[in-house]
Amino acid sequence: MQATSPIRSGSAAAPAPLPAAAAKKPVRRSRNWAPLEPVSPRARWMLGVGFFVLFVVVWAAFTLGGLVSPTFLASPITMVKEAWLLFTQFDFIHDIGMTVWRVFGGFILATVVAVPLGIAMGAYKPVEAFLEPFVSFCRYLPASAFIPLLILWAGIGETQKLLVIFIGSVFQIILMVAVTVGGARKDLVEAAYTLGADSRGIVRRVLIPGAAPGIAETLRLVLGWAWTYVIVAELIGSSSGIGHMITDSQALLNTGQIIFGIIVIGVIGLISDFVFKAINKRLFAWASL
Repeated sequence: MQATSPIRSGSAAAPAPLPAAAAKKPVRRSRNWAPLEPVSPRARWMLGVGFFVLFVVVWAAFTLGGLVSPTFLASPITMVKEAWLLFTQFDFIHDIGMTVWRVFGGFILATVVAVPLGIAMGAYKPVEAFLEPFVSFCRYLPASAFIPLLILWAGIGETQKLLVIFIGSVFQIILMVAVTVGGARKDLVEAAYTLGADSRGIVRRVLIPGAAPGIAETLRLVLGWAWTYVIVAELIGSSSGIGHMITDSQALLNTGQIIFGIIVIGVIGLISDFVFKAINKRLFAWASL
C-alpha cells in the first residue's frame, strides 16, 4: 500500500479566489427628471404651453360632453363667442384700460410710500422697532374689509379703488423691502466704514445698491398680488373695469363672459410679470453672477 506523501506547505495549491464583488455600474440619470436639473428654454416653453392645452382639452371634454351644465360652466367655444361680443358691442377695451390704470396707479402709489419706509426699517433698527409691530399688524388685514370705510371717506370714485389696491400692497412691500435691506452682508458694511464712509454713505452706497435686485423682485411679486385686489375694488360702485363686467355677467348667468374676464386678468398679469422680470434682468444682470 503506497503511503501518501505529505503535502508540502510551499507547494500547496492556492485556494480559489473569492469572486470579486461586481463593480457597481453608475446609475444612469435622466437629465430631464433629475432634481434641480435645468431644462432648456425650448422645453420650458413647450411644457408650459402643453399644460394650457391640456387644461383646455379637459375643459372642453367636460362642457361639450355634457358632463357640466352650460349654466354653471360655459364651453371654450361659447367663451370665444362671448369674448367677441364684449369687444365688438360692449367696449371691453375701455374696461381693460380702466382696470390696468387702477392696478398700476395703486401699485405705484404703494411703491412710492413703501420702498423708502422699508429701506429705513432695514437700515435703522430704532425705526424698525418703532414701525414693525404696526406694519405687521396691518399686513394681515384684508383690503376688502376697508371698502365700507373707504366709500365713506373717498366716495365710490377712482380714489376709493386706488386706495384698496394701495392698502393691499403697501404693507407687504414695506416688510419685504425691510427684510431685504436688513440682510446685507456685514463684511461689506464694515469694509465701507473702514474706508471712511459715514452712516448715510453706508445706506446710499452699500445697502441700497446691494438690496436693489431683491427690492425689484419684491415689487414684481407684489404687483401680482395687486391684480388680485382689483376685482374686489371694482365690485362696489364701479361702472367700468373687468370686475364690473364680471359682476354684471354674474347677474345674467353669463359664465362665458365671467371666464373670459378672469382669463384676461391672468393674461395681463402674466405679461406684466414677464416685462418686469425682463427689466430686472437687464438692470441687475450682475446679480446672477
